[in-house]
Amino acid sequence: MRSKVLLGMVVIMAMMLMLATGCAKKTTSSSEGQGLSFTTPAPGSVSGASDAEMQAMKMAEQELTANKIFFDFDKYDLKPASKDVLKAKAAVLKKYGSWKMLVEGHCDDRGTEEYNLALGERRARAAYEFLIVLGVPSSRLKIVSFGEERPAVSGSNETAWAKNRRAEFKVFK
Repeated sequence: MRSKVLLGMVVIMAMMLMLATGCAKKTTSSSEGQGLSFTTPAPGSVSGASDAEMQAMKMAEQELTANKIFFDFDKYDLKPASKDVLKAKAAVLKKYGSWKMLVEGHCDDRGTEEYNLALGERRARAAYEFLIVLGVPSSRLKIVSFGEERPAVSGSNETAWAKNRRAEFKVFK
């Protein structure tokens, strides 16, 4: 009798566990990049969009995500080349008014973790504020700092460090 009750409880618990893990979870948006759904805006969702229009949208999305901007050691000011990249991104965001963009700030591995998180945020914020000056509404932009946590390349030399001092861009819903 006791083993039947125990077996029944195990079966019920297993079913509850499967039910709980099988349920879909709703993601929420935050300014820290947590829960953002990164996707290419769906060109097919545009009614009547031709193949040429869809191809143009794919190229525009690549313009937003492909080009990174880079920073000097311990700096967060934008170089002229970085401003040109951001101008191109602003033009795309203005053309596709429903698209939103996440600006990620990154650092090399020199400095403390806390310092690099703060520096990464200043780098992301510099790009964010320049995009706002160019006319992109702040409601369509989010920033996050990864500090030294997501290096683009590994290595402990100036070449690797220079590639890790950057801001990257992602399109999200």
